[in-house]
Amino acid sequence: MTDRDTTLDTVKRLIAPFNKTELAVEESTRFAQDLEWDSLTVLDFVANVEDEFDILITMNQQAEIETVGQLVDAVATLKGD
Repeated sequence: MTDRDTTLDTVKRLIAPFNKTELAVEESTRFAQDLEWDSLTVLDFVANVEDEFDILITMNQQAEIETVGQLVDAVATLKGD
């Protein structure tokens, strides 16, 4: 399993408590449209991601991340992988 696969699995695990639609989460899953998250849910989720990976995601970065795959790539970049 690659580092990216591990990160993806971790992100999916972090999404689970917020996944009220019980949608099957894929890399192409969009947070706002598919998971129907509001801004408060996004903030809570981002805080969990930051804690899990010991990174800081800026508001500008958050605005650019629309899909699970984009988040996984951003985490890898911020971690320096």
